[in-house]
Amino acid sequence: MSKREREKESIGLMIGIYCRGNHHTDKVLCEDCRELLVYAEQRLSACPFAAKPACRDCTIHCYSPDRRKAIQAVMRYAGPRMLLHAPLAALGHLVRKKKGKLKAAGKKSPA
Repeated sequence: MSKREREKESIGLMIGIYCRGNHHTDKVLCEDCRELLVYAEQRLSACPFAAKPACRDCTIHCYSPDRRKAIQAVMRYAGPRMLLHAPLAALGHLVRKKKGKLKAAGKKSPA
């Protein structure tokens, strides 16, 4: 699975966790969350960088200001809950993040 596919999967999981927790939906996203998911997937697909940086570290902010606030709220809420709802995805994200930081610092990863 490519990095962008993993990111699309992760954002879908996070929006689902957020929607269930805040909008009290069951298995189907509410209309607002469904629209946010479609928007986020479009933005990921349109990212001009071959090696996509984390959105918070990016020099180009391709989300509109209101959507950016919405996705930040989703990530703040769902990020910590990912360990309970999708532990493998959360741990994989943490490992990749650590490797990326080590690589940027010029160190070898322990794994």
